[in-house]
Amino acid sequence: MPWRGLYAGVVWVCLMALGGCGFALRVDQPLPFDTIAVTPERPGGVGGALAHYLGNRLRPVAPGVDGVVPDVIVDILQEIRKKVIVSVTTSGQVREYEVHLNVVFRVRTAQGVELIPQATIERTASVSYSETAALAKEAEEAMLYRDMQADVVQQMMRRLALLHMPPKP
Repeated sequence: MPWRGLYAGVVWVCLMALGGCGFALRVDQPLPFDTIAVTPERPGGVGGALAHYLGNRLRPVAPGVDGVVPDVIVDILQEIRKKVIVSVTTSGQVREYEVHLNVVFRVRTAQGVELIPQATIERTASVSYSETAALAKEAEEAMLYRDMQADVVQQMMRRLALLHMPPKP
């Protein structure tokens, strides 16, 4: 039982060290606008994930019955998912491939002022392949695409947090 006190002491020292070095959990950054729209307005892909992340700030692009237009519009211009074979065995079977996710977007105001000109975010991941585990590799590929999509959304959110909004007319 004397070890219990030693473990508690080690845990206490580790917690104090983490607190002293400036460690803090990541929090949502404040956004410099109140409302936002994402186009195209569809539930899937990066646009859908971004819309889900934005939650109650999200508005339709066209003014609603209340006449409110969004402060910012994010246009997802292109989302390309592709798979590239990297290596094959001597018998010609795929051994490894890469999955790519490229997202081209821009950010503008409802009045047409570009806040972020057309930009591209690219993500790549490598996947080994085996015919005996084809179903598992398919599930791994889907998981990699979800992770890359979440990473793209996080990068877009960081860029949105750094926007300098023009004065309202």
